[in-house]
Amino acid sequence: MKKILPFFSYLFHPIFIPFLGTVFYVLLEDRYFTLPQYLILFLQIIIITFLLPIAFFYLLRTFGKIESVMLSDQSQRKIPLLLQLMLFGILIEKSITVDRFPNLYFFFVGGFLSTAIAFLLLYAKFKASIHMIGISSLTVFIIGLSIHNQINTINTVIFFVLMNGLVASSRLVMNAHSNKELLVGFLCGAIPQSVLLYFWL
Repeated sequence: MKKILPFFSYLFHPIFIPFLGTVFYVLLEDRYFTLPQYLILFLQIIIITFLLPIAFFYLLRTFGKIESVMLSDQSQRKIPLLLQLMLFGILIEKSITVDRFPNLYFFFVGGFLSTAIAFLLLYAKFKASIHMIGISSLTVFIIGLSIHNQINTINTVIFFVLMNGLVASSRLVMNAHSNKELLVGFLCGAIPQSVLLYFWL
């Protein structure tokens, strides 16, 4: 089991969470979009939340600023988290706006807030689990979409609740975080999303 668990850290790496959130938004949202609108939406998400961070990762690794995509060292997290804040800010200001994609907009606002909290915690010498921030925020968002659109997704919700546990276990097995860091990461992801449900449910 210990050999299998690390797989979940890669499968639900934080860099995939914005894309997964967008996929579930498209699948569960009751608004209709044209094919070009869907293509533009996914293209924006892939470029801003996946390709640009990957490019910056290799740039930072070239200059010796970070060593691993898992960002295990606390001192190496500030620049990537600051970059993520900037990219999320651009996304919710220019692309995923409240008038175009209201529910998805609040998902990314929640992601921005969670990232800001994780960034500020670094100055308190605390390393919240970014993996748990990602998977917990996605889980709450899926629950919110289910309630908002009155869709029974109980099996999907159960699956992602289970994934929260498996991701947390994988981080422990990999010695990446303590129980406290995982719990704080979970709360950093779940609480902003839960509070923002008030604005779109």
